[in-house]
Amino acid sequence: QVQLVESGGGSVQAGGSLKLSCVVSARSFDRYVMGWFRQAPGKEREFVAAISRFGVSTYYTDSVKGRFTISRDNAKNTVSLQMNSLKPEDTAVYYCAAGPVSGWPRTSVFEYDYWGQGTQVTVSS
Repeated sequence: QVQLVESGGGSVQAGGSLKLSCVVSARSFDRYVMGWFRQAPGKEREFVAAISRFGVSTYYTDSVKGRFTISRDNAKNTVSLQMNSLKPEDTAVYYCAAGPVSGWPRTSVFEYDYWGQGTQVTVSS
């Protein structure tokens, strides 16, 4: 069974930074594409970023390009999301997810099999 646990959320002023981490309990972490999604109140869950199994390729939604960086450490079974220049519209619950490696990039919630419980990020103006 694969379990994901996020941490690192919090409250920050616009222009600030946060780093989210996700620890994954899986026998073969490098078998999975990892992604970050977010869900704001009253909105659907949306794709933020994804990283390939060995970290060679990354993919971002347009609104976070140049501000967010996804990374992974396969030795520690972790995936991270460094968020800089945060904006109020980045406020949401952030989820990490694991999916199969075929079909890169994976940007749909339906393409991921395992999810964390989420961590709240609040950006004030």
